[in-house]
Amino acid sequence: MHLNLHLLRMFQAVVEQQGFSRAAEVLHVSQSAVSKGIRELEYQLDLPLIERSAGRGVRLTDGGQALYEHARGIFAMERAAAEDVRDRVGLRKGRLRVGASTTIAGYWLPTQLAQFTQRHPDIGFELVVGNTAEVGRAVIDCRVDVGFVEGTVDDPRIAATLWKHESLQVAVATASPLGRQRRPSVAELSRQTWLLRESGSGTRQVAQSLLRSRAIAPRRTIEIGSNEAIARAVAAAAGVALLPAVVIADLVAMGRVRTLGMGQDDDIQRPLFRLELADRPRSPALQAFVARMAQED
Repeated sequence: MHLNLHLLRMFQAVVEQQGFSRAAEVLHVSQSAVSKGIRELEYQLDLPLIERSAGRGVRLTDGGQALYEHARGIFAMERAAAEDVRDRVGLRKGRLRVGASTTIAGYWLPTQLAQFTQRHPDIGFELVVGNTAEVGRAVIDCRVDVGFVEGTVDDPRIAATLWKHESLQVAVATASPLGRQRRPSVAELSRQTWLLRESGSGTRQVAQSLLRSRAIAPRRTIEIGSNEAIARAVAAAAGVALLPAVVIADLVAMGRVRTLGMGQDDDIQRPLFRLELADRPRSPALQAFVARMAQED
């Protein structure tokens, strides 16, 4: 059985206004339209709803009383849904889930996160941290609303938009023999132990690309799952690494780490991307956050 909500709204108005003429005024229709609507509703339900006996006011049948209680619940839920939507559109309610690779989460997002949550204190905020591949999977699975990564994600389901560029530098311990050289040769760099991120990391992608383009064949590689841990290992003379400049800035300032010139173009840049599920509409909260990130640029 199909319940016509338009006719049900007429019925509720007749009951609450205690008359067809007053219900017509509230609904901005004619009284005849209301009368016809109630008869049509009774016909569709095959159930009498209103007692047709003479007298003032509206008297309901047992079935009419039961339907009225259902109508009250249905339209109360409708009002609640409308209020919830208005609150979300007005950024007074909602939740935003952002995925970010470790460097972006640790160095590029904190200020934006703080400004957004201060401006919109009623929006729940969750930051999910992982490598580029993990963030890409979270976007596809809708576990996050947007992702920010430094690597490439080759998946047609994802819309990747250039967000900004980030500088990277080859880092070595200042006290190491290599640290005393400004531009070591390819042979010297190949004799070193190189510290790399895990598979799926955007930093690893760029490091491997650099090694291939410079024809550097490391004697040994060590995999470490954190840029910060790699930076500390470099400072302890465990090896050489290509790292984001923001990660090693403090160690360089303290004199524990120095950067090496690689020849050709010493300014190594990598793109940072914003990832969204293709054709997925943005929520008001996500739209506001993306706008906030664009202002940062």
